[in-house]
Amino acid sequence: MAIQVDTRDSAALDDADLDEMASMGGAFDIGVLSKAKEDWVLSTVARVNGTLHGFAFATLERIGGTPCVLIGLLSVSRTSKRDAVLKGLMAEAYHRALMAFPDEDVVVGSRFVLAGALEGFRQVDELIPRPGHRAVGEERAWGRRLAKRFGVDGQYDEQSFAVRSNGQSGFLDHETLKPEKVKPDTAALFAGVPGKAGGSLVVHGWIMAEALVKLGAR
Repeated sequence: MAIQVDTRDSAALDDADLDEMASMGGAFDIGVLSKAKEDWVLSTVARVNGTLHGFAFATLERIGGTPCVLIGLLSVSRTSKRDAVLKGLMAEAYHRALMAFPDEDVVVGSRFVLAGALEGFRQVDELIPRPGHRAVGEERAWGRRLAKRFGVDGQYDEQSFAVRSNGQSGFLDHETLKPEKVKPDTAALFAGVPGKAGGSLVVHGWIMAEALVKLGAR
């Protein structure tokens, strides 16, 4: 199984591209995708034998001088190939980050509504929030910065890192093939996230420069 991953400027997407994404069967409709096209610089698609299996909208930017990889929206089709597709989309993001920020540590951030979707951040270090860790001031400050960047700071609770409502304009939309492998303490992070009200969890972490060289290599 060969996965073909391609990235281009989001502004270059046309209606047919957005229709294909909306028809893939993920969490996002055409209205959300149209807004993502305007909000995020890069659009990545992952295909298997020409069929769309996943896509992402992201941007590489500096927040307060710190290089960031921001996954504004990502969706993976619910097939048996989902793990490989997710890996391909994240590998592409890391490659772009390596090209943009060589020799620098980067912050990686996104929103989540399911604990199993954290598989997308399995290679990110020092995740915040994470089980058994009490976040300190700078870690909470990054939560606030990302909530503001995602446009959800008005509904954001910095103690729990949760967006209480209207926080699903974009998130990492992935359902794990092995939900039984999700640890109870990881699932507990989402206990206060009101999914039906549009809640989400703002999660970030770091990839050190030496790790980014490996993750972003082609």
